[in-house]
Amino acid sequence: MSNDDLVARLARVGVSDVLVDAAHRSAYGSDASLYRVVPRAVVRPRHEDDVAATLEVCRTLGVPVTARGAGTSVAGNAIGPGVVLDFSRHMDRVLGVDPATRTARVQAGAVHATLQAAAKPHGLRFGPDPSTHTRCTIGGMIGNNSCGSRTLGYGRTSDNVIGVDALTIDGERFATGRDERGRPTLEGAKAIADTLAAITQANLAVARTEFATFPRQVSGYAIEHLLPERGLDLTGLLVGSEGTLAVVTEATVRLVVDPAHRLLVVLGYPDFGTAGDIVPTILTFTPTACEGIDSRIVELVRSRRGAAAVPPLPGGLSWLFVEIAGDDLDECRDRARRLVDAAGALDALIEEDAAKAAPLWRIREDGAGLAGRAPSGLPAHAGWEDAAVPPARIGDYLRDFDVLCERHGLSVMPYGHLGDGCVHVRLDYPLDRPGGPAKFRAFLEDAADLVVSYGGSLSGEHGDGRARSELLSRMYSAQALGLFKAVKHAFDPANLLNPGVLVDPDPVDANIRVASGRPVKQPLAFGYHADHGDFNQAVHRCTGVGKCRADTTALGGVMCPSFLATRDEKDSTRGRARVLQEMLDGDLAPDWRAPAVHDALDLCLSCKGCASDCPTGIDMAAYKAEVLHQSFKGRIRPRSHYALGRLPMWSRLASRLPRIANALTAAPGLRGIALWFAGVDARRSIPAFASQTFRRWFRATAPQRTTGGRPVLLFVDSFTDHFAPDIAKAAVEVLAAAGYAPELTAASACCGLTWISTGQLDAAKRILGGTVAALTDAAERGIPIVGLEPSCTGVLRSDLVELVDTDAARAVSAATVTVAELLARTPGWTPPSLEGVRVIAQPHCHHHAVMGWEADAKLLKATGATVQRLGGCCGLAGNFGVERGHYEVSVQVAEQQLLPALRQAGPGDVLLADGFSCRTQASDLASTDGRHLVELLAEALRKQA
Repeated sequence: MSNDDLVARLARVGVSDVLVDAAHRSAYGSDASLYRVVPRAVVRPRHEDDVAATLEVCRTLGVPVTARGAGTSVAGNAIGPGVVLDFSRHMDRVLGVDPATRTARVQAGAVHATLQAAAKPHGLRFGPDPSTHTRCTIGGMIGNNSCGSRTLGYGRTSDNVIGVDALTIDGERFATGRDERGRPTLEGAKAIADTLAAITQANLAVARTEFATFPRQVSGYAIEHLLPERGLDLTGLLVGSEGTLAVVTEATVRLVVDPAHRLLVVLGYPDFGTAGDIVPTILTFTPTACEGIDSRIVELVRSRRGAAAVPPLPGGLSWLFVEIAGDDLDECRDRARRLVDAAGALDALIEEDAAKAAPLWRIREDGAGLAGRAPSGLPAHAGWEDAAVPPARIGDYLRDFDVLCERHGLSVMPYGHLGDGCVHVRLDYPLDRPGGPAKFRAFLEDAADLVVSYGGSLSGEHGDGRARSELLSRMYSAQALGLFKAVKHAFDPANLLNPGVLVDPDPVDANIRVASGRPVKQPLAFGYHADHGDFNQAVHRCTGVGKCRADTTALGGVMCPSFLATRDEKDSTRGRARVLQEMLDGDLAPDWRAPAVHDALDLCLSCKGCASDCPTGIDMAAYKAEVLHQSFKGRIRPRSHYALGRLPMWSRLASRLPRIANALTAAPGLRGIALWFAGVDARRSIPAFASQTFRRWFRATAPQRTTGGRPVLLFVDSFTDHFAPDIAKAAVEVLAAAGYAPELTAASACCGLTWISTGQLDAAKRILGGTVAALTDAAERGIPIVGLEPSCTGVLRSDLVELVDTDAARAVSAATVTVAELLARTPGWTPPSLEGVRVIAQPHCHHHAVMGWEADAKLLKATGATVQRLGGCCGLAGNFGVERGHYEVSVQVAEQQLLPALRQAGPGDVLLADGFSCRTQASDLASTDGRHLVELLAEALRKQA
């Protein structure tokens, strides 16, 4: 049966949101694991009846079914060869919070952070808090029995789920729960329950001796919950069963009250093993968390985020982060002090300020993504990332694990929940080299034997999935494995639910995505220096942690604006990376021009938010430019590439007769024709050309300006020169007041941004080569090069060295600064007062991603202005928002932060928007004029004079 037939069958039973196109199948072909298993179809159920109908069709046709939440599973738990049920698109609601019983009712696709937000007004929260809490779903947490950093205080997911609504593969609906005395209850599935009772009765000895030996024993089925003394608790059995027994649609979860006070105790040790040795002592002080990191992770954070990203740590090379919580602050302080006295640390600190503790916790939270690049510089992979041993033995295990990795020639950066005995790690398996998968298998087998020798579990919270299920025979007896098969058969005799996982597992070295990568034969335009010039490595940077699915705009984040607008996996940074990986690894998108590739990239705004916000440093804007370059090289391009992609060239022509150009583009008939030929949406405005360019003004007024200040070279981009020369004039005024003498290059210089964003990279290289020649003298003389347009400044700081790989390009890049960065390092400069001014600041995406907006934030704070900093993208993003077919998404992106803030603005509020795109979007959609930072400073200087 073809996929079209499958869609038709699903349509006949009322299932409407079904995806079978190559882009979506590629995007769902992997989760956060190493594995690639392409589904036949993706179903995004709207309600439980859709789930039941899908199961009926799949049962009839013998098509496997895999339930999926946010796809953050790192062991290959959320991919399958049949139908993938994505609960995160529609079945994502918190159905209710009951403060009296401290419970909540949620759909399977509800995001953990959404549940926390719903519970917070009642002073409650869901206890388990995995590092992916901003995007992981409760259904996914139930599937894997997720834990998180505070398991010591709140327990695992299985300790916090009261009951579930679920369906068997046969379509039977059943509900588990607890009565008023806390005993397990069950409605429906009586035949299955009777079978499970009989199976357990026949295997009591193994059920009582091989399971629940320590809290983080997550591998396999949680058979202990079937024991008669536990009352045949199907809730406990289903949590952690990885969707292999039934499909959970809703759950009732337990909520907890946060303690009034949290203290962070950071303890320094000479090495990770020594830190592990003290864990049993730490646990006697009843902490809510005991996390471990060492210098390998810390140095990685410094190299990726800058030295300021790591606050001062106590002396040592390894650290335990121990949280002491309670309602009595004095008691917490006393417990923390006694803990420090007993911990035998080289050095320690106690932090009571949550704001100061947050950056420390953030190192740990981003650990999985940051560890995607090994100390060797090679990609590091999941596959053996969450083994656990009894906490009393964690120190010795860590030492032996280091020896094991060294024996296999792997570099390692361990971190994790040491208080629970659970260690996270990603390793640089040579998967893309000959024999790589075999070496991967050999390591996993030795690692499994090591952890079993310590009485541990192959998985401590992520589940076994495709990475470890085959290895369960090294951990459990043949009788225990037979018990697993019997339980599976009771629920799913045809093995249709998530096949290849736990029972009858796929080989651990089958379907490894990276191992099947094909080398790129075409010459690449970008250098991909961080990936040693390897586009394959660059694209496979995406480990799938899915941070691009989280809404971090309220915190100043940018990634990923298109996903937040459409909530379609294909439109996330991860989804696009998966499609590009399919171009290299698979057959659904075999080359640069494949429709699936362009479908996935179409709504990428090239905002570069991922370059800074993605823990692994994916730069989808560069990848998109490369794809367009390779696809259209020597071919006819879309109209917008010729019009918008070469806008600086057309602007120079129009600037010779600006009045005529403006009259022509404003004439009703001609305006529509011009927009059509340019590939621009008819609802967009055409910016007016300035009557006099800045460069002409600068030359004309040169005799009137005083000289003698420190020289700076003003990089005048095409947008500022031709459309907003007043910004550059204000920059001259501000820089002169700060003691600088602005200079210009002899001739116009361009960053080539519009050519880059439309993939005209040969032309961009030529343009940038000329720009480097024009700027090199200043750079070599130590003269700062000051950019005004953030996107153009970002090109000089970032893309320039990727496209023009010369020492001169690197010198120009290093010399380029923003106005705020220059003023921040200017001795004796004091900003003018903006007291009483309320600023709504929309940082340009490239400013955020490439330069960072911290210097601007500090400058504005020093002026005394009240600043509301917006996150997210404005939605215009260069040529994206004006191109035909993008208008609606552009507006949706603007609605995330910018437009609501402008609607709520007071009469005297000022929109600060350094980016030409941001100002254009605000003008088009909200009739608001934005101001550049230098304009605000210049106006304040005039008032101060």
